Amino acid sequence: MSTDGPAAAPRTLAEDLRARGDDALSALLRARPDLLNPVPNDLSQLATRAGTRASVVRALERLDRFTLQSAEALAVAPDGAPYDALAALMGPEAAGALPGAVAVLRAQALLWGGDDRLRLVRTARDILAPAAGSPSPTGLGPTVAEATSGMSPTRLQQILAVLGLPPTHDPVSAVGSVTALFADRPRMAALLEGAPPEAGAVLRRLTWGPPYGEVADVSVPPPPVAWLLERGLLLPAGARNVVLPREVALHLRDGRAHRAPEPVAPDVAPAVHDPQVVDRTAAGQAFTAVRTVEELLKHWETGGPTVLRAGGLSVRDLKRVATSLDVPEPLAAFWLEVAYAAGLVAADGEVDEAYAPTPAADGWLSLPTEDRWAVLVTAWLAATRVPGVVGTRDVKGRAMAALGPDLDRSLAPEVRRRTLELLAALPEGASADQDALLARLRWERPLRGGAAMDPLRADLVRWTVTEAELLGITGRGALSAHGRALLRRSGDAAAVLLGPLLPEPLDHVLLQADLTAVAPGPLQPHLAETLHVLADVESKGGATVFRFTQGSVRRALDAGRTAADLHAFLAAHSRTPVPQPLSYLVDDVARRHGRLRVGAASAYVRCDDDALLSELLADRRAVGLGLRRLAPTVLAAQSDPATLLERLRALGHAPAAESAEGDVLITRADARRTPPRSAPVPVVDGPPIPDGTLLGAAVKAIRAGDRASTAVRREPADRPGGNGDGRLPRTAAAETLATMQAAVLTGESVWIGYVNAEGAASQRVIGPMRVEGGFVTAYDHTADEVRTFALHRITGVAELADDLA
Repeated sequence: MSTDGPAAAPRTLAEDLRARGDDALSALLRARPDLLNPVPNDLSQLATRAGTRASVVRALERLDRFTLQSAEALAVAPDGAPYDALAALMGPEAAGALPGAVAVLRAQALLWGGDDRLRLVRTARDILAPAAGSPSPTGLGPTVAEATSGMSPTRLQQILAVLGLPPTHDPVSAVGSVTALFADRPRMAALLEGAPPEAGAVLRRLTWGPPYGEVADVSVPPPPVAWLLERGLLLPAGARNVVLPREVALHLRDGRAHRAPEPVAPDVAPAVHDPQVVDRTAAGQAFTAVRTVEELLKHWETGGPTVLRAGGLSVRDLKRVATSLDVPEPLAAFWLEVAYAAGLVAADGEVDEAYAPTPAADGWLSLPTEDRWAVLVTAWLAATRVPGVVGTRDVKGRAMAALGPDLDRSLAPEVRRRTLELLAALPEGASADQDALLARLRWERPLRGGAAMDPLRADLVRWTVTEAELLGITGRGALSAHGRALLRRSGDAAAVLLGPLLPEPLDHVLLQADLTAVAPGPLQPHLAETLHVLADVESKGGATVFRFTQGSVRRALDAGRTAADLHAFLAAHSRTPVPQPLSYLVDDVARRHGRLRVGAASAYVRCDDDALLSELLADRRAVGLGLRRLAPTVLAAQSDPATLLERLRALGHAPAAESAEGDVLITRADARRTPPRSAPVPVVDGPPIPDGTLLGAAVKAIRAGDRASTAVRREPADRPGGNGDGRLPRTAAAETLATMQAAVLTGESVWIGYVNAEGAASQRVIGPMRVEGGFVTAYDHTADEVRTFALHRITGVAELADDLA
């Protein structure tokens, strides 16, 4: 194939893509990953897919405001306009940023051609400059040709006469004359100088859009509008509407497509804080976040609330969670959703479905604090569920519930990450105003979801700033060092930086004479677990206060611990001497614990002290238990053992349950877990960005398929079926075999038609390497690999042209 002379200008997008290098194709597929689903067979198919409406809309949504403004300007320019025409539409203030915007449009295959002829993809032109019915995003209406498409030739000739233009013989020439006049600035200025003041006011109202105006009746317009209609400066757009033609509007705008191009992104002004203070503040909040989720899991340790029939948590149950966590209900919904996103809580799937911790929660609880934090924030960053909408109404007027099915918003992960990235771009320790962050996001993604999604985006920015602070990713509104590591590297890297900032778990408490214990900081896991059994939490905060009561001590004894165990535990973990009242409390409860024994008869009470049993029989408060003496040391009861235990404890006794063999039963709350559950999958908006390996393989496959599809075949006119029109001839089996054997000897490639085992026909360019046993082993240029083909499935064969063989 000759390469002499200058390269011809591409006539199609496919030709333009064919002229690009592999790096440019990889950049296109990375920017528009939907084009890879599935991998196109060749560059022509890639170009076709890049021009589909769904793909173009997705690509336009990913453009920043100035690049989108450049595309909008191209959409209202004549097709194939040169770069200078685009620059004039954008204005001198956009000159510095315009080459970059054009490069982005070209790289994303929304624009093709050289600077002498910029061609916007047809679908993008149709989206950004609809021909009729609605103005383009620039506020410009249809062209004169579009607006007069249904106008009678007589009316066109009348406009020519009023404008002082010579008559023409056809409507096309008439429209061309009017268009040429409106595009001629000196002649247009002279025409408008004679306009009545009221007509000029009408034009000024329509200049920057919308270009449509309403009148009572187009056939009987008011005088200023009539003057404009007579000259074509306004054109009818219905029985009661007029429209300002695009050419007239551009003259009034001094040739500019936009009132205010925005080549520069809005600045995000920083508010500087001490980076060390930011890191410490964020670390403290990160520790609180982990503790809060721990507390939630403990609250649901033996099973959580039931699932609503429509899914999610009831308002009453959400209030209970908020009370147990000592936070407002919106925050309770947030922590529930974080735990759910991390896969720590889920519905158990039973008949009476209820929430409970998952098996993954046990593994999470065993991790160091910084690793537990990394699990939470990684899940939050990628989640599409939005806790902020809990309590709001859906389209049917129903309140949306925490953990419910309707909380996914595909926009959330992008807004979260980008908001944090904007904070990361500021100096260390710097925070930013939420309005400034939102303005920047609006510039970067002006079409993301359209105007209807803008309120949601504003809420997402506000929620992101608040939630990042709650999770300890930011401190005082500024991104922390571990927050930066989370964005740039991974959760593990962030955990490494967070670990040294967290308080060390303590192995001691401070016992007080008022039967309380003060934990001045976080406790080691085994100490915290035992203390939660032995005492009740009275208050939380920087220091946790535990209170010892008869019930809490009895709870520890019921769990299998002895009085000696409790004394040893308190002495080993108290930095202060064990107060005498606490020792007395433990001994007193332990002395009475188990004197009464409750077992199953339906139930019985056994006690070695018959006087105590007599006292119990005489107690009027025990009448409802149905007690009667079976033996000096045994009472029978009509109540079940659990009820009997509860009532006796309410009477001030400390009974212990026993088994059928007479052994004391150790009772403790059974931990409840769901079956293994996966964390909820985010509702992704489009395919993910492919990695380098996939991009390389895809580009290689597309190139190979394109070489095969564009190869030129050599077809003698005298061969049966070979008529020189480019169609693959059908050949006999003997001729196919001979051609293959000859290709093996010469090392040339051939073109074949092939039908696979499923009956699917295809055409391929192959380089035969071996022919034996009814099969051809060849290098398949289409698939870019060595394959084996059955000879009887080859329908035809042709040699390639000399310059491609």
